Amino acid sequence: MTVLGTAALVLVGLAVFVLGAGLGHGAARRQQEHADGTDEARALVRTLHAVELAAAPLRAGLTPDTARRAARRLRPLLGTPALALTDGTSVLAWDGAADHHREQLLALLADPSRGRTLALSCDDGSCPVRWGAPAPLTADGRCVGALVVFAAAESGVHVRAVQAAAGRLSLELDLAGLDRARAGAHEAEMRALRAQISPHFIYNSLASIASFVRTDPERARELLQEFADFTRYSFRRDGDFTTLAEELRSIEQYLELARARFGRRLRVTLRIAPEVLPVTLPFLCLQPLVENALKHGLEESVERSVVTITAEDEGTEARVVIEDNGIGMEPERLRAILRGTAGPSTGIGLSNVDRRLRQVYGDDHGLVIETGVGAGTKITLRVPKFRPGVQAPPPP
Repeated sequence: MTVLGTAALVLVGLAVFVLGAGLGHGAARRQQEHADGTDEARALVRTLHAVELAAAPLRAGLTPDTARRAARRLRPLLGTPALALTDGTSVLAWDGAADHHREQLLALLADPSRGRTLALSCDDGSCPVRWGAPAPLTADGRCVGALVVFAAAESGVHVRAVQAAAGRLSLELDLAGLDRARAGAHEAEMRALRAQISPHFIYNSLASIASFVRTDPERARELLQEFADFTRYSFRRDGDFTTLAEELRSIEQYLELARARFGRRLRVTLRIAPEVLPVTLPFLCLQPLVENALKHGLEESVERSVVTITAEDEGTEARVVIEDNGIGMEPERLRAILRGTAGPSTGIGLSNVDRRLRQVYGDDHGLVIETGVGAGTKITLRVPKFRPGVQAPPPP
C-alpha cells in the first residue's frame, strides 16, 4: 500500500475513534441515509481536517517547536487533560495539565518491563492525571519517539485513539524523511552540475584573462567581470528555478569567456523571441547543453565551430534549441549517456538536465537529441510557460 493510501486509512480510523463515543446506532443509520448532509457527517469532515492540521507541523521533522504545535492542536481533538510528545530521550512538548509528571513519564517509557499503558503516581489529590497510554512514533521503520495521552482513569477509547493518532503523525515523519532525501538528492545533482563546469574551462578562462592584462587592460577587466558574474550565478544556492532571461545571460558570459580563448574559431548565433524571456525553467538547465556543444564543436575538432541557440514561442510552451556542427556521436552512445551508464564522468550534464526536466514537467518534456557521427548535435527542449509550483526566485 502507498504512503498516501495508508494515510487515508489512518485518518479515517482516527476520525472514527474520536467520533465513535458520540455516535449511537441511530446516528449511524441517519448518517448512512442522509450521506454528508447530516450533522455527524459534517463533524467527521471537521475531525479529518483537524487531524490534518494537527499532524502537519511534523512534516518539518520532530523538534520541540513542531511537537509543541502538533500537541496544542491534537489534545483538544482527543479530549484528554494532558498530552505529550517525546523523542525517546526528552519530552519535546507537554500540552495541558500536570506537567510535573515529565520526569516520571521518561522513567516509565525507559522501563522495558512496563505494559502497554502507564500507571502514574502523584501526591497531589487534585491532579487529573493518573493513567497514560503511549504509542510509538516511527520514521523509516525506526522508533523515534512517542505520543502519550493522559487521563484520570484507564480508557480503551483513548488507547485506540492514541494509536491511530501516532500512526498519522508517523506518516508525516516519513514524509519529512522523504523531503530530506529529495533535498539531498537535489543538492547532489547541483553539485554534479557545478562540477561539470570544466576545471579546464575555468583555468583556460583565467589564462585568457591574464593574456590581456598587459596588451589590453580594459578587455581584461571586462572578461574578469564576466567571469565573476558567471561563477556567482552558477554557484548560487537560492531556488531550484530561474528565468530563461537569467539563464541566457549566464550563457552569454560563458560564451564571452570562450571567445576570448578561441577567437574566430567560434561563431555563435542567438535567435531569442523576447516574449519567452520571462519563462521559468530549472536552474542550470541550458548551460550544460551549451558546454556540451562547445566541447564537441571545439575541443574535439580543429574546424571552425558554429553554435546556434534558438528560443521560440509555441503557444503554451517555449521551445529552446541548441545546435552545433561538431563531431556528433553514435545513437547507442547517446542512449547510454541518458541512461547514466556511459561512465562516471561522461555526459553528466545531459543526463542530469534530462532527468530534471522529466521530474518537473513529465516524461514528454525530456530532451530530444538528434545526432550522428560527423553530423553535429541538435538538442531540443520544450518548457511550459506556466506550471503550478514552478517559480523563479525574485532577482537580487
